[in-house]
Amino acid sequence: MKNTHFLVAADETEVQKTFHAAVIAHIDGTRALSFKDFNAQLAEALQFPDYEGTSLEDLDEMLNDLSWIGSKQIIIYISSSAEWLSKEKSRDKILTVIDILDATAEDWKWLDDEEGVEKKELRIVFQESDRIKALLEEQEIPFGEI
Repeated sequence: MKNTHFLVAADETEVQKTFHAAVIAHIDGTRALSFKDFNAQLAEALQFPDYEGTSLEDLDEMLNDLSWIGSKQIIIYISSSAEWLSKEKSRDKILTVIDILDATAEDWKWLDDEEGVEKKELRIVFQESDRIKALLEEQEIPFGEI
């Protein structure tokens, strides 16, 4: 398995076996057809306190504060990735979401312990689909397989 922020897996069972000690936030791609739906599902799955954001900036802010999650390893697992954000009108917005996920995972990797915030390992795992592989390749984002 490559040491990257993004991975693809056949199904959630593989994710659970590989990351058995992690907090796994399951996002159902069939119910996250738009950015708004994805944002709401993610806030619920990660139990964000008092979160009501709807913008890309809100997503970025949300993912950069995971202090209430006790586990050091956090996995965002997106099932049915061929459907995920498929109703989003702006392709650029989809690519921006992927970029935010990538940048945030990278930021957590390099967090300085002196900042008083516990370092987390954030990974994004998609259920395997040709669509998601094409999107990641288009953004030149490396990904591994479980």
